[in-house]
Amino acid sequence: MESTLVPVVLFLSMFGCLFGIVYMWRKENLAMIEKGLNPKDYRPAPYKNLKWGLLLVGAGLGLFLAFLLQHSGMFKLNAYEDEYVPLYFALIGIFGGLGLVISYRIEKKETLDNRSNN
Repeated sequence: MESTLVPVVLFLSMFGCLFGIVYMWRKENLAMIEKGLNPKDYRPAPYKNLKWGLLLVGAGLGLFLAFLLQHSGMFKLNAYEDEYVPLYFALIGIFGGLGLVISYRIEKKETLDNRSNN
C-alpha cells in the first residue's frame, strides 16, 4: 500500500504545482491585458540579475569563510562536525544579506543618477 502511495502523491503534487504556475501566469497576462498593457512587452525588473548575483556571491563567501573558520582551528569546539552547522547558516545569512544591501545601494545610486540626468 505504501509503495504505491508515494509515486501517486508525488505525481499529483508535481501536476498541481505545474498547473498552479501555468494558471497564475495566464491570470497575470489577462490582468495585464485588462489594464491595456501588452504582456509581450513586459520586461522584468532591470536589476534582478544583479540582486541574485550578489546574493549568491555573498552566500558563497559566507560558506567559504565558515569552511576556513572550521578548519583553521580558531574555534575549539568538541571536535564534533555538527557543532559547526550554526556557523555555516549564520555566515550564509550575514553575507547573503550583505549582498542584498549592496545590490540595493547600487540600484538606489543608479536610480538617483538617472533622475538627475533627466
